[in-house]
Amino acid sequence: MQTLLNNRYQVIQTLGSGGFGETFLAEDTQMPSKRRCVIKQLKPIQNNPQIYQLVRERFQREAAILEDLGGATDQIPSLYAYFQSEGQFYVVQELIEGQTLTAKLQQQGLLSESSVREILVNLLPVLEYIHSKRIIHRDIKPDNIILRYRDNKPVLIDFGAVRETMGTVLNSQGNPTSSIVIGTPGYMPSEQAMGRPVFSSDLYSLGMTAIYLLTGKQPQELETDPRTGEIIWSHHALSVSPTFAGVIDKAIAYHPRDRFATAREMLQALQIGANNFPPTVPYVPPTVANTPAATHPHVPPTVANTPAPTQYTIPVSPGASHQPNTIPVSPAPSYQPGNPSNPSNGQRGVFIASLIAGGLIGGAIIIAFALNNNKQPQIVAEATPTESNTIRNQPEETATPTPSQTPSLQFSPTTPTTSDRPSPEAAIQNYYANINQGQFQTSWNLLTPSLQNNRKLHPNGYLSYIDWWGGRVQSVDVTQVSLVQANAETATVDASLRYYLKNGKVSPASVRFSLLWDAQNSRWVVSDAR
Repeated sequence: MQTLLNNRYQVIQTLGSGGFGETFLAEDTQMPSKRRCVIKQLKPIQNNPQIYQLVRERFQREAAILEDLGGATDQIPSLYAYFQSEGQFYVVQELIEGQTLTAKLQQQGLLSESSVREILVNLLPVLEYIHSKRIIHRDIKPDNIILRYRDNKPVLIDFGAVRETMGTVLNSQGNPTSSIVIGTPGYMPSEQAMGRPVFSSDLYSLGMTAIYLLTGKQPQELETDPRTGEIIWSHHALSVSPTFAGVIDKAIAYHPRDRFATAREMLQALQIGANNFPPTVPYVPPTVANTPAATHPHVPPTVANTPAPTQYTIPVSPGASHQPNTIPVSPAPSYQPGNPSNPSNGQRGVFIASLIAGGLIGGAIIIAFALNNNKQPQIVAEATPTESNTIRNQPEETATPTPSQTPSLQFSPTTPTTSDRPSPEAAIQNYYANINQGQFQTSWNLLTPSLQNNRKLHPNGYLSYIDWWGGRVQSVDVTQVSLVQANAETATVDASLRYYLKNGKVSPASVRFSLLWDAQNSRWVVSDAR
């Protein structure tokens, strides 16, 4: 295909088509890199001058919203451009190289509870942000969530509002109205099907997506209670814990008043469940390379199968008071990073706190990871794929670290054998590997309960933790780790870190970690960082 759109975008292939138009993969010929992008061509359903003017005005407003959303989080595609040509409308967006949740299930089989929980935990803050802008996505489903190859983060695509503008018509009174309902049958709740979506409609769709990943069943294949209209699904996923099933049931309640009121409320429910119930699959720590790469990890790779530099990191979460503490607390944008000297042990706490207050590092502990180099980029079309006949019936055991219950520290009165233990240095590296990989639930569970429950550091618990690590920090390099002391129950580790923030700032730091041996789970957990 040799089509050149807007004298700039060279169409490479058609990714999908439907009633609203077509979706293309294209190259930007006016960029030195020939950057690839996704172009959506949209067609108004009525072709008359009055309707066209209304559609154009609405289209401009919705494009501005997409630009705002994509610029605030990397889990929504960036808007590169929009334009009109020959009576049709076009949006040019970032190409997300990854795999839709539909494709992942068809390729690998059912997902485990821990994998689904991780997806939800990573998406709910994005939904919270969208809803804070008074926007409802309206078409959340497995086809519209892509797991990005370079960091395995879920990315939310295909907002419904732009498509809805194409359905603008004039009613009998001559007023503009929409003639279409945005959403996918089965994944949208009843109020949305009637054209009256609310914020919890998106939570319903997310809950139905989770059920599909756990059971392999499309919504139409599930039973409903004829008295209440509630979905009956848990007997298709017997390995799912009662608490997790309860969270999903509340999200998909038939009436909006019975659902979670906000995305934050659902996230808090997932966090409580993660702390009180054991994981459904064993914890598998990520592989950490021995030597960190000396590159800048805050610059993302241009293609998905480019190996990311090995990164290490060290975390704790920001507090609400913005006051210095012995562990990094909340960020403030005014600090300009300097070139710190080598502080003494007594000065480290103040130094780290000042960095946090300056928006440079947060109060949580992180360790780097190396991306799987064997993954190949997959171009994802946003049309609904055909059903696969080869969905396996057992959850896949992924190498993704699974959330574990809040550590219950048990100490033996006698000195245990330590020859087979992981080293305290490796524990710090693995902590940051989980953070850099976006496995925030797993890294959170590597903090002691007292550190998790420190309201100065985590005023909103786990939400404060992911607000910092998921929202402001790009990555952390652990450039050096050295053991200060260790015995059967405790260890002290010094680490040299370099923080790469999403605002482009870079800051070095020296941190001393205190670790406790968690005998129940045979691992080191972080009890303090100064």
